[in-house]
Amino acid sequence: MNRTILASVALLACALAASGPAQADDTLKKIKDSGVVTEGVRDSSGVLSFTLGDGKYTGFHYEVCARIIADVQKHLGMAKLETKYQPVTSQNRIPLVENGTVDLECGSTTNNAARQKDVAFAPTLYVEEVRIAVKANSGIKGIADLNGKTIATTTGTTSVQLLRKNKRAAGMDFKELNGKDHSDSFLLLESGRADAFVMDGQILAGLIAKSKSPGDYRIVGELPGFVTEML
Repeated sequence: MNRTILASVALLACALAASGPAQADDTLKKIKDSGVVTEGVRDSSGVLSFTLGDGKYTGFHYEVCARIIADVQKHLGMAKLETKYQPVTSQNRIPLVENGTVDLECGSTTNNAARQKDVAFAPTLYVEEVRIAVKANSGIKGIADLNGKTIATTTGTTSVQLLRKNKRAAGMDFKELNGKDHSDSFLLLESGRADAFVMDGQILAGLIAKSKSPGDYRIVGELPGFVTEML
């Protein structure tokens, strides 16, 4: 059975209506019966969701989810609702929502038709462009310069899929390397194993800002870029 990602107040209002999705009702009943809501959180998703250490998280989508959980508690008439945090990755976030391990997920999860077959999405809260991070001395200035290069991306993301569909990438040949998370993908670029890292612009900017030598990197690519809709 598909489960529901509750990720905005707008969706929550719909899910709580009498005619709301059965999946949402199942999730709310589970929360009511257990007294616990399990939130899938991202350790490294730029400013959208990231870890502070010691099991603490913050970020834009994390804050949105916290407000939704407070509304769920109020709607269910619960004096107390415990929130547990389950770290998720780009690769396992959808399956963990689908099988009920987590009740909702906050982070950079693109809403597309393929994923809608497995989970339900909130209305779009955030729209981002996929960009290209490179070494400043690489000579890479745009998509055309990626031909014959090695490109890093993160397992389970849609960035390289979008790149391959971009008309400027038609007929291009490049090798793809996958990091287990965004930090691992950036390490592929940093270490020289990849010539470029293709990912959401704000994630790239955050990783560069926290790197040992931010001035060694550039974010490039034609504007407007290839857009990905985010939760």
